[in-house]
Amino acid sequence: MGETKSTAVNSGTENGKSVTVIGLGPMGQAMVRTFLKNGYQVTLWNRTASKAAELVAEGAVLAATPQEALSANELVVLSLTDYDAVYAILKPAAEALAGRVVVNLSSDTPAKAREAAEWLAGHGATQLTGGVQVPPSGIGQPESSTFYSGPKDVFAAHEETLQVLTGADYRGEDPGLAALYYQLQMDMFWTTMLSYLHSVAVAEANGITAAELLPYLTSTMASIPNFMAFYTPRVDAGDHTGDVDKLAMGVASVDHILHTTKDSGVDTALPAAVLEIFRRGMAAGHGGDSFSSLTEVFKKAAA
Repeated sequence: MGETKSTAVNSGTENGKSVTVIGLGPMGQAMVRTFLKNGYQVTLWNRTASKAAELVAEGAVLAATPQEALSANELVVLSLTDYDAVYAILKPAAEALAGRVVVNLSSDTPAKAREAAEWLAGHGATQLTGGVQVPPSGIGQPESSTFYSGPKDVFAAHEETLQVLTGADYRGEDPGLAALYYQLQMDMFWTTMLSYLHSVAVAEANGITAAELLPYLTSTMASIPNFMAFYTPRVDAGDHTGDVDKLAMGVASVDHILHTTKDSGVDTALPAAVLEIFRRGMAAGHGGDSFSSLTEVFKKAAA
């Protein structure tokens, strides 16, 4: 490849496969290596240029500026911390955005994804929002998946390239949908992992190691999909009949967890927060209903 020019889009390799990647954290580096492995010509840019050294040695081309990186290819993949970082890089280079398809894999809120899509459109670019569902080690693995949303025709035109990284799960035209699905999964992931850490802390306070506890927590987690499958149609139907469980029973159970935690000398903030939510359900008259009625409580912001 000759010198990258800011006035024309690169023709890429002999097979026409080329892409720009901006952002070389662990995820961005994994993406660059996967593209290279699959025969793509990759132009990259990173605020800390030294992070690109190994990738350049492997065949990537380092652009001197964001403008140069944007100008090199029609398809531009962003792997940045958040949308503030996106603007910090793209705003000074906005004149190079026209005609580009920006695959924005940076994590942020659905609202910010929609705002960014509008901003990019104002500069002649199109955004495909992405929500990667795996860590860097999952990039390039066929079982991995990424949520995408944005113009369907644009997604279809670049789907083959996107599937080099992971499976591509298109969620719809709304640019905020991919970010929404991603954050919904993160909501469950972080809450679940925090409950794991809390259980371990209580166990260790009572002389039980994490290793000793693991098979029992694993067994509990293995049962969760069955509970979710049972409650899902009921929740969708707004049916919170207390024929299998009652919220009042849940309140007693969580109260026991809270006191066990306190007696163990462990921070009670997490079970206390859970108990407060259960009690809000009781105050709303759901004591005789299933604990799934808490979905109705969550729909109303706390006073």
